[in-house]
Amino acid sequence: MTDSETGTEAEDVVDDATSAEAESGDPPGDTSGNEAEAAVEAEAHQGGAPTMTAPQSSQEQPPAATATKAGRKAHLTVSRVEPWSVMKFSFVVSLVCFIVLFVAVAVIYTILSALGVFDAMTELIASLTEGEDEEIQVNPETWFSPARVLGYTGLVGALNIILITALATVGSMLYNLAADLVGGIDVTLNEAE
Repeated sequence: MTDSETGTEAEDVVDDATSAEAESGDPPGDTSGNEAEAAVEAEAHQGGAPTMTAPQSSQEQPPAATATKAGRKAHLTVSRVEPWSVMKFSFVVSLVCFIVLFVAVAVIYTILSALGVFDAMTELIASLTEGEDEEIQVNPETWFSPARVLGYTGLVGALNIILITALATVGSMLYNLAADLVGGIDVTLNEAE
């Protein structure tokens, strides 16, 4: 191909692009972006490497605001809390707290017993009550026995499980009644980036 043939092919492609633009209904004055695209297509059709040209129109350039992605927000209202799910959730949470409490008391009791704190307290109490009447039978060794300490811990933990579960369930019912009157709690959620 000679230069004159290449030039006519490029002009034909540009003419085809402008005639397609006229058929599409675009305004005739807004052809700067299409002419650049047509020139790139003409060069690619000829086998040459396309050159990148900057768009001439201000409509072609994206605004700077779209470069930063704004997070979406959702405005929601918690209008009802299901009491059954609250009861299950609070039971599991209070059960986990009971296990943590029981293990913590057992570990602390073991440490204090190994340090001799309970033996020292038993001796102190026995020495204080030694000279008094024999009618008062004080046996401080049974106060600090592992069975008694861990037994009371288990009892308090079981009561906590029952009370926390019941109070949370009643609280969810009261919330539902209040939400019917005033509409519930409004929550705004943001999308994480």
